[in-house]
Amino acid sequence: MLRSFRLGNHRSIWGEQELLLMPAYDKDRPALPVTAIYGANAAGKSNVLDGLRFMQRAVRESYGWEPGRGVPRQPFRLDSAATREPSTFVIEVQLEGIRYTYGFSVDGERVLEEWLLSYPHKRSRVIFERTLDEIKFGSTVPAQRGRTEILEELTRSNALFLSVAARTNFELALPVYEWFSSRLVFAEVSVRSNSFRRAAEFLVSEPGRTSEMVGLLRAADLGVRDLAVVEVDLFAGYSPEERRRIMQYAERGKEKNSEIRLVHGKSGVAFEPNEESAGTRVWLGLLPSVLAALADGSQLVVDEIDTSLHPGLTQRLVALFRSPSTNSGGAQLIFTTHDTTLLDPPLAEEGLGRDEVWFVNKDGRGATDLYPLTDFTPRKESNLERRYLSGRYGGVPEVDEQDFRSVLKNVDLVEAGNDGIA
Repeated sequence: MLRSFRLGNHRSIWGEQELLLMPAYDKDRPALPVTAIYGANAAGKSNVLDGLRFMQRAVRESYGWEPGRGVPRQPFRLDSAATREPSTFVIEVQLEGIRYTYGFSVDGERVLEEWLLSYPHKRSRVIFERTLDEIKFGSTVPAQRGRTEILEELTRSNALFLSVAARTNFELALPVYEWFSSRLVFAEVSVRSNSFRRAAEFLVSEPGRTSEMVGLLRAADLGVRDLAVVEVDLFAGYSPEERRRIMQYAERGKEKNSEIRLVHGKSGVAFEPNEESAGTRVWLGLLPSVLAALADGSQLVVDEIDTSLHPGLTQRLVALFRSPSTNSGGAQLIFTTHDTTLLDPPLAEEGLGRDEVWFVNKDGRGATDLYPLTDFTPRKESNLERRYLSGRYGGVPEVDEQDFRSVLKNVDLVEAGNDGIA
């Protein structure tokens, strides 16, 4: 489980910010199953999640980054000093009962620092520490028998040692690498019809999950009775000669794709993807990631989870992760949203706990500030939705109605003047 994530100097984030996923009032309990980030448009909600995604991408891909091409980071742009300062990313996770802390610091050219620690008996144990090109193993790590020099040679200045270590089967590094590689999942919320293809690919690989997907589609009150996985000819309408020529350049010579068709109504009419509503497409696109996360205890990250979804559906989705009966494996849902109904839902289990809510605001420099609802010590009887929308917790746009009116009024005056000139 993800316990915390800390980052600094990434996109709109200048000073270091930390997202804690632990219960605010009982640190001995497991990490929270749900964490939500609220904030105004362009305040930096997505950038917090993007920082975690960059960290994942660096762990998985830096081994293959081109030598001498630097590190593809995105420092804060509203202060020229940021380009000269490092960007830092740190996570703390609990894997198979052992807590790990992993982090790194980079500039535009290279990795400056990198470290991995574990806490097998609640005491810190250094697995490795890196400063520039020098790598040191902890005193409790088994002797590497000359591997240190080889690993240092394999680790380029712009590549993470964790990436190299995992590829050389350095056993103590594998749990954290595999978490980034397979347990940290970013779900795309999209109204595009390729969600039908992704859902079909999921069911082809996991045919036993079909009934669960159908059940969640029915429960969402979308008018869906059933679904069918169909093979779609990618070159329908092309002549044999055109097909032959296209196949020369087609991916792995594929001629067909699996897609889903949703069946509606008592008469069982199958709709084409472009005939489905935006909400149906988004819900279908989310389900494979949701079902997989609940099954294997993954960490599911979703930006703008409420895109095209009714608040009732978002509430039910949150409830799936908060309920031990549907989430027995420790899965986590981490998301950004504007859906304020989650702050005060009709049923408590369909909403958010007070320590599961975070906000972002921008300071006077345009930098993102991340902070929890618990900083305000809200009372149990407080109407969180009303207080948030009224600006008590920040994270809302400072919209001046008079500014809007004056802009439109000035536009009318300019247009009237132009008409007179004509």
